[in-house]
Amino acid sequence: MASVGPSAASTQPALPSGPAVFKTIPYAFILPEILCGTWVWILVAATSVSLPLLQGWVMYVSLTSCLISLLLLLSYLLGFHRNSENWKVLDSLYHGTTAILYMSAAVLQANATINSEFSTNAPFNYQLNSAASFFAFLTTFLYILHAFSIYYQ
Repeated sequence: MASVGPSAASTQPALPSGPAVFKTIPYAFILPEILCGTWVWILVAATSVSLPLLQGWVMYVSLTSCLISLLLLLSYLLGFHRNSENWKVLDSLYHGTTAILYMSAAVLQANATINSEFSTNAPFNYQLNSAASFFAFLTTFLYILHAFSIYYQ
């Protein structure tokens, strides 16, 4: 005889939709990720790029992850997920992968910051690159927090 206990799907917390996204812990990190990522690519774009290969990767990672996170936030706000467990897996995989890519971009941006210290326009570029490095590491930390909190939920 089968047991009549609660199903596994009913014990899982519901995925938020609408304004509840901003009040639920793993999903509340999406907006700060977007804002900090936007600061990264704005600050990198404002510098005179001394190492285009390094800072090109930083721009690529920050811009694409910002746009994909924005699409993910919009899908949560509009309720496209329909409370499916596949969205949790997609969210965890996306944020985990992006955390790894952002860590590589943050390290490359820190390297570009060190190299810009000795350039001709040193004080201005160094300050912009330092701020971009700070926001890159902060954004990496937010993506890691999001990935682990959704994984352990």
